[in-house]
Parts: sequence; structure tokens; C-alpha cells
Amino acid sequence: MFGGLAFMVNGHMCCGIVGRNFVVRTGPKQYEAALSKPHTRPMDFTGRPMRGFVYVGPEGYQSTRDLQTWIQCGLQFVASLPAK
Repeated sequence: MFGGLAFMVNGHMCCGIVGRNFVVRTGPKQYEAALSKPHTRPMDFTGRPMRGFVYVGPEGYQSTRDLQTWIQCGLQFVASLPAK
């Protein structure tokens, strides 16, 4: 998905890897908060930012703790969606 590897939960994309960037589905409510964190930027795969998804650069997920935090962010959002 999106030219990379995606991890799905209940039929919804949760997170993944595109190139060296970690992609996290934050949802609309956590989007701005996620962008305020270091090493993040809007996911602009199509040339336009996709609200609710962020890229996290390698520096932002190097530690196990940081990676777990980002995965949890994606899981929290997709858990709020009905299963497909």
C-alpha cells in the first residue's frame, strides 16, 4: 500500500514503511499533535498532504520505545473504527 509495506488491523491501515519513512495513521484528531513531534511531516505520497497520516523519519523511530509509541498511536486510531 502506498508503494511500501503496510500493516492492517481489522481491514484498516495502521502503520507501515515507505522507503525509510515510517507511516502512521493518526486519524484527524491526533494529526496536528503528531506533526508537532520531532522528525515528523505530513504524508504527501500523492503530492498533497493526506490528513490523518504522518511520515516519521528514521530518527523518530530508532529506539524501541519511540517505535512502540508510534505503533500504539496507529493502533489506538484504527481500534476506534468499525471492522471492515
